[in-house]
Amino acid sequence: MSEPVEGLVREQHGAVLLLRLNRPEARNALTGAVINGIGAAVEDAEADPQIRAIVLIGTGDRAFCSGMDLRAFSSGEKIGLDSGPGAAYARLARGETDIPVIGAANGTAIGGGLELLLGSDIVVASSAAKFGLPEVKRGLFPAGGGTNLGTRIPRAAAMELTLTGDLITAQRGYELGLINQVVEPEDVQSAAMAFAQRIAANAPLGLSAVKELVRLAQSDPARADERLGHWQSVVFTSDDAKEGAAAFIEKRAPVWQGR
Repeated sequence: MSEPVEGLVREQHGAVLLLRLNRPEARNALTGAVINGIGAAVEDAEADPQIRAIVLIGTGDRAFCSGMDLRAFSSGEKIGLDSGPGAAYARLARGETDIPVIGAANGTAIGGGLELLLGSDIVVASSAAKFGLPEVKRGLFPAGGGTNLGTRIPRAAAMELTLTGDLITAQRGYELGLINQVVEPEDVQSAAMAFAQRIAANAPLGLSAVKELVRLAQSDPARADERLGHWQSVVFTSDDAKEGAAAFIEKRAPVWQGR
């Protein structure tokens, strides 16, 4: 396992890895070290067959993540996303990790914080949280995945958020389909963990197939059709497929091997 990183806490809860952004004094803003720490944690989780879901959350109740640490950015900090942990972080932000990810928005998520949630497969949000991509207000644009917002919500709403830089409430995010569940602030972690545990109870190969194919069906239907054949040959002939059938017949919980 990679070394601990300041500003990021890892907690393993059975088959679920909880990653907590831990810079509350900076609204859990992202530095190069934190980005690399998240990427390293993703690499470790993907190499560990015991980890079957990841939960991302922030410390405190004010912010999930306020995006890039502008002080670090203005000081010239360079963040490499082409290799190593940085590339793993970039895959996470694109929704391309092998493991399902649940975003737990304990507070407001803006800029890179919202982009992290866009890379998540399921999002639970505090009723007090707000969401937005304010980069255009700061001379930038949401280059970490925010311009893909229209693949998650209606294009008109995506244009509104990216062009104005304005924030929306958790309730509006839920109505737009950006958020799966809105809960009271104190219930965010438990609700996210409940999702993660329900997911982690399922067959790992099937989860990987579903995660990739559902996303591709929206972004690249032709590629989704190609990958469907691959996943059928892998999943339907797997030991887990046999175990799933046997467990159903024997009325017991299945024991997955991930193969």
